[in-house]
Amino acid sequence: MFLPSASDPVAVLLLALAIDLAFGDMAPVFRYLPHPVVIVGRAIGFFDRRLNREGRSDAARRFRGVFTVVVLVGAAAAIGWAIGEYLRVMHYAWLIEALLVAVLLAQRSLFEHAAAVGKALQTDGLQGGRAAVAQIVGRDPESLDEFGVARAAVESLFENFSDGVIAPAFWYLLLGLPGLFAYKTANTLDSMVGLRSPKYLHFGWAAARFDDALNWIPARLTALLVWFAALVLPGAQAGAAIRATLGDAKKHRSPNAGWPEAAAAGALGLALGGPRRFAGTVMNEPWLGKGRARVTEADIGCALTLYCVAAAWFAALLLLALAARHFL
Repeated sequence: MFLPSASDPVAVLLLALAIDLAFGDMAPVFRYLPHPVVIVGRAIGFFDRRLNREGRSDAARRFRGVFTVVVLVGAAAAIGWAIGEYLRVMHYAWLIEALLVAVLLAQRSLFEHAAAVGKALQTDGLQGGRAAVAQIVGRDPESLDEFGVARAAVESLFENFSDGVIAPAFWYLLLGLPGLFAYKTANTLDSMVGLRSPKYLHFGWAAARFDDALNWIPARLTALLVWFAALVLPGAQAGAAIRATLGDAKKHRSPNAGWPEAAAAGALGLALGGPRRFAGTVMNEPWLGKGRARVTEADIGCALTLYCVAAAWFAALLLLALAARHFL
């Protein structure tokens, strides 16, 4: 019987995906232990309070932002390397490593959060949908109608498919635990300080640019997985997915988020994006896709199916890579 080893990242990643699928975010465990991302968030908050003060010049804040990224991402990579070295001398290191990787994947939780929005719309109406979608997006939920709530859920599902599943998996496969830990730290930095607000415009500049660089390849791989899913899923539109991705992805203000979102929009026959409100400010974002902008609760269900098939494609490709490595 084949058992993975800590030096076989493909096998460990497959096991981690299975653990995440079975147990999700492991809430019972993290009621008693701080989640690694929470620890990273506390460290980011410390640097933010100490280094990002209003009295400093724009240049000084930018320099301190670069310093924060270098120190925190470097420390995360070093911790990942130290854990990896320690695991080399442990029995069942592959299982421990798979558990560590699973904790930093969001495969099941993405499904559950998007599904919760659909369920809330169905059972509790607009107010319930707004409360549910507020857990996963930063835009003002009170400005959203039912179509806007559903559209936000679909957008979040596919943008975070890249950020929360494919990108961490990619960097783990490429660089092991140091790559995974560094990526999750960089992504958390971007979510906390990589904002286009007066407070973070300069301090968060490095975090935003570094996160863009780390997600460039994974975002495009995610779009490719959505294309594959649309090819085999009845009712999905593979041709429209490809056209929307190639034609509209570049319209998004992010160099990466538009790729999985546009692919999903085309596959589902929807128009995603469009104007939205953040902190009282209306942002006139372009539309991605040529379909309906009136996204419904039923479309969330279709999006979840597309997401599951794309995730299955990812697992199947990993299995093929494992078979090629070990049995051919």
